[in-house]
Amino acid sequence: QVQLVESGGGLVQAGGSLRLSCRGSGRTFSGSAMGWFRQPPGKEREFVAGINRNGGSTIYADSVKGRFTISRDNAKNTVDLQMNSLKPEDTAVYYCAASRSGLLTTNAYAYWGQGTQVTVSP
Repeated sequence: QVQLVESGGGLVQAGGSLRLSCRGSGRTFSGSAMGWFRQPPGKEREFVAGINRNGGSTIYADSVKGRFTISRDNAKNTVDLQMNSLKPEDTAVYYCAASRSGLLTTNAYAYWGQGTQVTVSP
């Protein structure tokens, strides 16, 4: 079992930046691929970014490529999402997720955080 807690959400103007952080505890965090998802108002949850267990490989949704960066620190059991050049369409609840596998994935996640709200004003 992995427990995940996100932080860093908030309100920002378009063009601004935010950094989300997720702290994991429990099961071997460093052995798990990690990901960030988001759920915009009235829409389905969608994949945003993923990172493999050692941080050597990452993957991004096309909508955030070049603007968002995922990173992890296994010594601190954290995974971060740096979000730059934010747009109003990035407004969503953002969720941290952990996979049972260490391999990079866009959808094989078993453990979820409670979410943190990100609101981007025009």
